[in-house]
Amino acid sequence: MKTNRRNFLKTAGLGIAGLNLTGLISENLFAANGPGVAGVGMCDWNLGKTASPEAVPKAKKAGLQGIQVSVGTDPRNIPLRDQSVRRKYLELGKQYGIRFHSVAAGGILNKIPLATEPQSAVYVIDAVEAAAALGAKNILIAFFGNGDLRLRNSEGKFRDVKDGRFSSYELNSKHVKRVVEALRQIVPRAEDAGVALGIENTITAKQNLEIIDQIGSEMVQVYYDVGNSWGNGYDVPAELRMLAKNRICEVHLKDWKTPLLGSAEGMVDMGRCAKALADIGYDKWLVLETSGRKGKFFEDTRANVAFVKKTFRMG
Repeated sequence: MKTNRRNFLKTAGLGIAGLNLTGLISENLFAANGPGVAGVGMCDWNLGKTASPEAVPKAKKAGLQGIQVSVGTDPRNIPLRDQSVRRKYLELGKQYGIRFHSVAAGGILNKIPLATEPQSAVYVIDAVEAAAALGAKNILIAFFGNGDLRLRNSEGKFRDVKDGRFSSYELNSKHVKRVVEALRQIVPRAEDAGVALGIENTITAKQNLEIIDQIGSEMVQVYYDVGNSWGNGYDVPAELRMLAKNRICEVHLKDWKTPLLGSAEGMVDMGRCAKALADIGYDKWLVLETSGRKGKFFEDTRANVAFVKKTFRMG
């Protein structure tokens, strides 16, 4: 599938909230499908306050309802291990009405992959424990950079293959096996804590389901990123329907072409994504992974939040 698919109206001014046709009709279109999305959050690295409670007031000012909190930035800096840091998050969350819907171990695992480095399992467990302390229901386990699960050839390039009507990439079977074995050992901790392990990566929904089935636990789910998947040439609405509600723990929203969701310059058809999520009854969090234009964080974030609330079926 080509990545330049668009189904947007031309927008006036900045081309932001509420100008997409699907957004204008979303309330009527999705009304019959029951409760909607739990809330609109943002990754703390987009707030500019990674693994820091200082992000909470800024999130409130930007019109957000929640934050995806990083467990740390590298092995020498894991603030969420500290009970006092966790308490500060909870205090400020209560004060400003901000929830901590998920905890991310992405920054660390992209450098120290779960597929190759035994110590990385510790950072996943750190994230599970931090999530339980903050009341989060899931964690993000990332597989980008050094952690990419796709097989590289001798030139360091990925080899794409055809699998029925879906395009995909050949996987590194050795790395997949190590990830499956590691997550099998971590699953009991996640089950006891009531925290889902959300895997986010560069591979297809079908390939992710095969990995999850090998692990054999409902607590391992997909952390789906519509921008990444669209950019990799995947059929995002079809993938969302394939995964269904019970295999998706949370969703990142972003567009590679513009920081403004729903803009005519964008490549991700947010309207089709919203319809697919409504069709499967998705009722969890939508998480912005975009900071807006330089120097316009608050303006653009408020516009993106407004766009999401208008376009996606909100609870």
